[in-house]
Amino acid sequence: MIFSRSSEIHATEVALVNAEGLYLNVAKQETSGRLIPLFERILVPLDGSEHSMHALETAVQIAKKCDGKITLVHVYSVLSSGVVPMAMYEPAYEPVTLPPDLVTKLAEAVRKAGVTILEEAEKRVKAEGVQSKTLLREGHVVEQILKAAKEENVDLIVIGARGLSTIKEIFLGSISHGVTLHAPCPVLLMK
Repeated sequence: MIFSRSSEIHATEVALVNAEGLYLNVAKQETSGRLIPLFERILVPLDGSEHSMHALETAVQIAKKCDGKITLVHVYSVLSSGVVPMAMYEPAYEPVTLPPDLVTKLAEAVRKAGVTILEEAEKRVKAEGVQSKTLLREGHVVEQILKAAKEENVDLIVIGARGLSTIKEIFLGSISHGVTLHAPCPVLLMK
């Protein structure tokens, strides 16, 4: 739903309100009548989770109202040494070393999964008539998302939050937290 309201500085703000009551200014209209979109370049980090798909849906609605473009990014990490630090899950266990061929197969499988996530998301975005671009990155997830935000000069990052089990939340929930703390632009966190 879109509505506008007058402000005290004689401009009109165009806002997006979703089913959950989220109110987000997406454009301002100057007194001259010119409409200025606030979010023309939107970054959406995707991991295939329900939360990231909800973030994508919200980003598409914002992009449609701002005539914006969405950059979809998926970041994957593979331990190149093949060492799985089991101690992070259970202190009584020693790290496990994986054979190099298994690490290579794992890396390829994770990369392919990322490609699939991006392809499916891009289809959804294009079906809504929004321009998009995809980025597949390997490395530290937060660092790569922030790097993509800077390189693409985005106006907004729309990222999914996580509601996972305790141990996963410590590691995966920290991604949205890290992005929120260090982003070069506004971040919209979606549940």
